[in-house]
Amino acid sequence: MSLKTDSIMENSGTSTTNPDGSITLGWKKGVVIPKTNLSFTIIQSNENVQYFRSVGMSLLTYKEPVKKDWKLVNETKVINTINCKKAEITSKGRNWIAWYSPDIPLPYGPYKFSGLPGLIIKITDDKGEFDFELVKSVPASKLKGKLINIKKSRYTDAIETTQPKLKQALRNADANTTAILASYGTTIIKGQEIARQREKEREENRKYENPIELTD
Repeated sequence: MSLKTDSIMENSGTSTTNPDGSITLGWKKGVVIPKTNLSFTIIQSNENVQYFRSVGMSLLTYKEPVKKDWKLVNETKVINTINCKKAEITSKGRNWIAWYSPDIPLPYGPYKFSGLPGLIIKITDDKGEFDFELVKSVPASKLKGKLINIKKSRYTDAIETTQPKLKQALRNADANTTAILASYGTTIIKGQEIARQREKEREENRKYENPIELTD
């Protein structure tokens, strides 16, 4: 979804110079920008899955090995005209049910899921809280000459770390932003109000947090 958003924004954005010299940004008529809460990039290979995320002014990354402990189930289903087989796995505190296609011999899938003998067409956790599904496929013959643009800033010059350290860096970045705004004291009342509001929103959001990964 993040890549789709990047591509649409790059090709569909408009800018208008106003009489006062300011610039108004907008979108071409009929363009719909996909809404996503994803603020990360994931690159999969046959050996590992690499996660990238910006934290403050830095780009951090960590690697995880491709999942090998899939349980292959003797059950089939047709999803969007694609013949699929079933597989199950427990990962990061959730039980997942996947449907993959041996007819498409690519060991990849959505998010961090990979390592099956075929492309993952659909994967859902057993509580039904997360559901990924391939809704459209395009023949390779129609992709000739077409490129998916990925901003280099999403994956180059990243600092390698671990998942727990990256999560801590995110918490530190939030706390630092609040501290900087508050440090201006009574001279910038609006800054103090923003700091208090952000902290209030964070506390409220924690009540409804339901991360895809319940454990590191």
